[in-house]
Amino acid sequence: MIVEPVTLQGSRVLLRPLVAADGPALFAITPPTTFPYFLSWPREWTPAAFSAFIENHLANPKTRAFAVVDRVLGGVIGCTSYLDIDPPNRCVEIGATWYAPAHRGTHVNPECKLLLLGHAFENLGCVRVTLKCDARNAHSIGAISKLGAVREGTLRKHRIQSDGYVRDTVYFSIIAEEWPRVQEGLLARLAAAE
Repeated sequence: MIVEPVTLQGSRVLLRPLVAADGPALFAITPPTTFPYFLSWPREWTPAAFSAFIENHLANPKTRAFAVVDRVLGGVIGCTSYLDIDPPNRCVEIGATWYAPAHRGTHVNPECKLLLLGHAFENLGCVRVTLKCDARNAHSIGAISKLGAVREGTLRKHRIQSDGYVRDTVYFSIIAEEWPRVQEGLLARLAAAE
């Protein structure tokens, strides 16, 4: 399993490889309240600190980050990533996802997940995709559950965030055998959003 940079195109969303030059556009559409449940975030809310945060994310060899582009209006509206890429075990995680506030709760997340999960299972040959979040993040827990991912449990005192908070992490997964059911659910959600 080799996870090369790739562009994934949906009907209204395009996922293309994130580049450092996307930092200013992402900073412009991202409120500072976006990151309280992320493991790390810019320590100062400045364009320079945000760009350094993006560059650090891009430097991780086990990450493939995507800029989320609105195909109708144009422009970057968020970010999402494959994380913890594990070729020997044919697994990836989907995470480090955020969208501009106007695009939250819309077709954007289901379409992004349809593209990412489809690529993972159908092109990369993954047997498992992991999704996880801070146990305090009820919104993300709801969104991941709505995908049809199976909640596996909570790792207590799992990670120390950049502000020093020791968080519990809720783990979910989708395995290859579940992908057809999850895909059907995502397609139905997107059809209802038309």
